[in-house]
Amino acid sequence: MSLIEIKKISKYYESEGERVAALKSLDLTIKAQEFISVMGPSGSGKSTFLNILGGLTYPSEGELVVDGINIYKLPGEKLADYRREYIGFVFQSFQLLTYLTILENVMLPLAILPYRNGKEREMALRILEKVGLGDKGRRLPNQLSGGEQERVAVARALVNSPPIILADEPTGNLDSKAGKEIMELLRSLNSEGQTIIMVTHNPLNAEYAHRIIQLKDGQIQ
Repeated sequence: MSLIEIKKISKYYESEGERVAALKSLDLTIKAQEFISVMGPSGSGKSTFLNILGGLTYPSEGELVVDGINIYKLPGEKLADYRREYIGFVFQSFQLLTYLTILENVMLPLAILPYRNGKEREMALRILEKVGLGDKGRRLPNQLSGGEQERVAVARALVNSPPIILADEPTGNLDSKAGKEIMELLRSLNSEGQTIIMVTHNPLNAEYAHRIIQLKDGQIQ
């Protein structure tokens, strides 16, 4: 069953008075529990593609339908609900708050939800256990290795149980050993039911996916 339907999506920007196409009439269907790798040279539209899927950038043309919902026809507050309920973001640069503990960083996506009586803490601790960091919740980000910080970023993306994980070069700042550990973690999460869409330049990482999407000049090759 299709979870994501990308229908004739294009994205244009204005640059020095000229219209530049970042994406050109993309058509793509992604099934629930698929693991997709998106590859392509710099400037091919990979980040724009991920941002549109995540509800961060409106397309200029076309439709994005997720779980039967036409995402970019939603009013602003409902679009925010979509991001919170459906999407977990994992970034190359970790984007952890250095003055918060690991546990507090993982709890951040839960801050706007109406949980009480310590449920947020329980949820965050459970996810940290899942990614192998259950004993490090009290530490600060700078007390962890790069690979461990990326695991925290994955835990933060998972804490509210979104069905879709969007990962943007998740091993880009890691050595090969830590990078492999992150990829094994993503594969394990996928086997448990997460749909994962990952932008990567690394062909070894791409091999973890069920399908590789090649973008060039804003088009699927």
